[in-house]
Amino acid sequence: MNKRIVILISGRGSNMQAIVERCAQEAWGAEVVAVLSNKADASGLAWAAQRGIATAAIDHKSFSSREGFDEALAQAIDQHAPDLVVLAGFMRILTAGFVEHYQGRLLNIHPSLLPAFPGLHTHRKAIEAGCVVAGATVHFVTADLDHGPIVAQAVVPVLPNDDEDSLAARVLVGEHRIYPQAVRWFLEGRLQVQGCRVRQLDGEPQSLML
Repeated sequence: MNKRIVILISGRGSNMQAIVERCAQEAWGAEVVAVLSNKADASGLAWAAQRGIATAAIDHKSFSSREGFDEALAQAIDQHAPDLVVLAGFMRILTAGFVEHYQGRLLNIHPSLLPAFPGLHTHRKAIEAGCVVAGATVHFVTADLDHGPIVAQAVVPVLPNDDEDSLAARVLVGEHRIYPQAVRWFLEGRLQVQGCRVRQLDGEPQSLML
């Protein structure tokens, strides 16, 4: 039986698209069964629907509390019985209860080399800090924002003439490489969490230099 993936997005979902396409191209023995968003106008929903993937929007503004939204979101996710839940540009801070419900099967990608620069405006922060490299991190989600055991990282140079947009574009190329790979590793049982560390059981590199 194919492993089942549910992906959460808030916008165009370019990482979602990369995962869907790699899953099909590489015949993972898995399927993206649903794409959900907190925004009905997220363009990634239309992209997924055109490919026969179930979609739904749960508007966070319709709920009086973060807990209420997360409960409704979890109910929508669980209808699809996922083996893995993937956050792909899902711009909501999740409650501890939600994270606990999916503990060990909830992945996120963040556009920095965590633990550096959690939160927003990561590319600006990297440039302002004078970093010579930047990148992206796939990690298991914990109750602490943008923390959790690191699965993979992509590293890109920060060029002298970089602005936020040019650096973001270069980092995004890395995101589209490492996120599908990390998802495949998880689904194939090729990851082992050891405390704060994640080991790739085949010894494949967990860092990508671009």
